[in-house]
Amino acid sequence: MQDIRVSLITVTYNAESTVERCIRSVIAQNYRNIEYIVIDGVSTDSTLQIINHYAQNIKTIISEPDKGMYDALNKGIRLATGNVIGILNADDYFASDDILANGFYGFKYRYFIWEP
Repeated sequence: MQDIRVSLITVTYNAESTVERCIRSVIAQNYRNIEYIVIDGVSTDSTLQIINHYAQNIKTIISEPDKGMYDALNKGIRLATGNVIGILNADDYFASDDILANGFYGFKYRYFIWEP
């Protein structure tokens, strides 16, 4: 069985002080089947430049006006193609590089290949 595809969504707006740590923590994950989507609400600081620096590691980057955080999250959810959708806010980060691998190991066997 293939690994579970995880669609991970980060929404941003003027998050230049935190977004790089967030993105780097996603890139560092040793779980590889990640579809990373970043939705920016047309930041007026250097957030978009930071995001674009990591563009090769992000499947989809959208920077356009939105109606707030939940509108931006819904844009990301509509784009997601994974089996599981996760949200990592721009000021959050994964504390270690094995968070997804450890989390989805149990999830995969419990919900995707468990047979009674």
